[in-house]
Amino acid sequence: MAALKGSSALVTGANRGLGLEMVKQLLEANCSKVFAACRDPDGPNSEALRELAKRNPDVVTIVKLDVSDTCSIKESAKKVGSLLGKNGLNLIVNNAAVLPQKTMLNATVEDMQNTFNTNVIGPLFVIREYLPYLQTAAKASGKPGMSCDKAAVINISTDAGSMTIMPEIKEPFPIFPYSISKAGLNMLTIYTARDLKADEILCISIHPGWVKTDMGGDQAPIEARQSVEGVLSVISSLTEKQHGGFLDYTGKTLPW
Repeated sequence: MAALKGSSALVTGANRGLGLEMVKQLLEANCSKVFAACRDPDGPNSEALRELAKRNPDVVTIVKLDVSDTCSIKESAKKVGSLLGKNGLNLIVNNAAVLPQKTMLNATVEDMQNTFNTNVIGPLFVIREYLPYLQTAAKASGKPGMSCDKAAVINISTDAGSMTIMPEIKEPFPIFPYSISKAGLNMLTIYTARDLKADEILCISIHPGWVKTDMGGDQAPIEARQSVEGVLSVISSLTEKQHGGFLDYTGKTLPW
């Protein structure tokens, strides 16, 4: 993860699960600045994040960001922008997500709307509001090509968002709204990769595996630390060759 040393990063959904582990390991990778974004920084579910920030005040900044609220996204971008230096923001990890356990037969309108607001529309507007800082980082790097320590968007997806893989998956729990929303996130990755190519801002979707978190459940075979170690190892070695791709935490290319 040497490639991430000195980089600045924004992680959404950073108060628990994969997001919190991501913040911890970005610290270990010697990132210069980690903006740990979550919906309720002062709530009980953010206690571990607050303790982490307290121990690393020069690196970790907690940012209030509800990805289902465009006004919250705008306000968070203003705060982060005021704290960034002339080198901009190197990395966005769109990690925040919701998973209502519903099937095609019992998912409500609210289930579908809330899932899309958080899992697809939220990442879109995070990318748009933070884009000027990514563009600044890309220009300031002075490096050719694409990489995560230059400027990148990493969308945390799932193999359940693959139209090729999904029919073969034996669902551990009902994931109908989640699966469809992640397929939408994958299309967002493709559009983002196309539209930001000229700025040399790298963009991929990555499947972190089935991870033992509040979302993944106790049956999951992968611990959060193992998953994030894999994700960071993969993204630290990315180049323009993987731009617009869909990978998993081992580096394997997945089918759309």
